[in-house]
Amino acid sequence: MVGGVCIKFGDSVNTDVIIPGRYLISIDPLELAEHAFEPLGPEVQQQLRRSQVVVAGINFGCGSAREQAASCLVGAGVKAVVAKSFARVFFRNSINTGLLAVACPEAVDALADGSEVLIDTTSGTVTVGDQAFRFDPYPESLQRILDAGGLIPYVARYVLSAGEVKENG
Repeated sequence: MVGGVCIKFGDSVNTDVIIPGRYLISIDPLELAEHAFEPLGPEVQQQLRRSQVVVAGINFGCGSAREQAASCLVGAGVKAVVAKSFARVFFRNSINTGLLAVACPEAVDALADGSEVLIDTTSGTVTVGDQAFRFDPYPESLQRILDAGGLIPYVARYVLSAGEVKENG
């Protein structure tokens, strides 16, 4: 389970807003986190640092295909993004960086800025107060990548051997 206080955004949050292009010379999540949502001002950045979950409307992460948009959120301490929908590349970059990305429009509508939210990937629920909203759980293959902390840790743990995925000891 993942959860905590959320920061809420609207529709079509662009990767240029999440992490401006001038900072893409770095791949360090902690360094990138210093500039997450910089175009929205220092108040939003401070609130982000106090939040464990980002909540947004439709098309979160649209724009440029940059993995740093997901990794900067990880560096900022964000554990999950709950949105009405995601740009396809952002969703996949989230999985690759170990950031939980959940599409659950009903939960987004029930959440306010600063609300507490709990996400249970096993049961496929987002809980807001006394309400639980369902989402489609991840396929086992994606859940294994998330459980490992992202694609690189997953690959480091598993190797292809005789056509099977086998854990390294």
